[in-house]
Amino acid sequence: MALFTKDEALRYHSCGHPGKVEVVPVKPCATQKHLSMAYTPGVADVCRAIHADVALGYDYTNKGNLVAVVSNGTAVLGLGNIGPLAGKPVMEGKGVLFKIFADVDVYDLSIDQKDPKKIIEFVKMLEPTFGGINLEDIKAPECFEVEQTLIEQMDIPVFHDDQHGTAIISGAGLIAALELTNRKPEDVKLVISGAGAAAIACTKFFESFGVQRKNVFMFDSRGLIHKGRTDLNSQKAEFAQERDHGSLADVMRGADCFLGLSVGGMVTQDMVRSMAPSPIIFACANPDPEISYEDARAARADVVMATGRSDYPNQINNVLGFPFIFRGALDTRASAINEEMKLAAARALAALAREPVPAEVLTAYGISELAFGVDYIIPKALDPRVIEWVAPAVAEAAMRTGVARRQLDLAAYKVELRERMQAARARIGQFIETYGLDF
Repeated sequence: MALFTKDEALRYHSCGHPGKVEVVPVKPCATQKHLSMAYTPGVADVCRAIHADVALGYDYTNKGNLVAVVSNGTAVLGLGNIGPLAGKPVMEGKGVLFKIFADVDVYDLSIDQKDPKKIIEFVKMLEPTFGGINLEDIKAPECFEVEQTLIEQMDIPVFHDDQHGTAIISGAGLIAALELTNRKPEDVKLVISGAGAAAIACTKFFESFGVQRKNVFMFDSRGLIHKGRTDLNSQKAEFAQERDHGSLADVMRGADCFLGLSVGGMVTQDMVRSMAPSPIIFACANPDPEISYEDARAARADVVMATGRSDYPNQINNVLGFPFIFRGALDTRASAINEEMKLAAARALAALAREPVPAEVLTAYGISELAFGVDYIIPKALDPRVIEWVAPAVAEAAMRTGVARRQLDLAAYKVELRERMQAARARIGQFIETYGLDF
């Protein structure tokens, strides 16, 4: 059942202050002294200090808590190539999630540009202002070139969430599901429906914790990716099987795990029945999964099922990743978000799913109990503990792997995060009290 109507969604975005984000000063400017320090002449002292030591830019400006969400609107989730302006509400929404979940500030930059080289040129010019870059909704294969080039040429974290966010959250779910079903990653036969940016990133990420490429069977709209095909780009060709093993139904027989990042209705109940015992199915197409939760469970009582939807158990939701990954990266002033940091985030999420669930989370979801098992392998998006698990894990990995420019006391950092989010929630409470909440 829909939680809102179209008119309600439009009114939500248009009432009062149009859009979902605004810039709010965080220093007073009520007296002549305040004005003199905020701008001229006092600001000159700050400029001279940063000019003498650029590292002070993190202390005297908002760079250390500011992320640019950059998109050209060519691959907006569920909507496709709708352009930068039509995609802007999504980018604003991303800014809301960064702020609500991890107190990270965002400028959303929707740009009218499809040429990857010009996108790269634009983003590189942003480095003095931002502490990190979140690339969003840029279509494949251009997104691969854009991200990789920027990672190589910039000295701040660059992260394409459509790729790596999905990979990290589904990876966390897979780590937990493998434990739950007593499987080893190196033994898993993995079938993937979809061969876009997210599917390729997920596969590479799964390989980082043991899944074997020889056991990966990836399908695009034309069938199984194999070496007999002549229509593969370089990204797809990496995952080509030696020969054609048949249709999706053929390959699903005996499979341990299915990952869907394609379109609804691709998987039948017969396919589910043909899988190995306790099959793991992550059907992430939105809004309609490759097979519905109800159909999968009706086909196999032992299935471990996840979707991209919030109205079923085990939602693979990127909001469990990007706010907290950037939080840890920003707080260590990291020069990159590397594979070790991504893996640390996934393992932290998988570990949190094994912990007792507090009452406030149960209340938020209107349920009486929740424990690690078939219907709970991924923490809930509204679990306030996620920031205290994921951000420190990311920070520790950044320090351990040498990309951090600031060292943290992790025990003190966890306390700092808790206090920071309590203060942020109090500000939100004041906003609601002032403006009301009628949705």
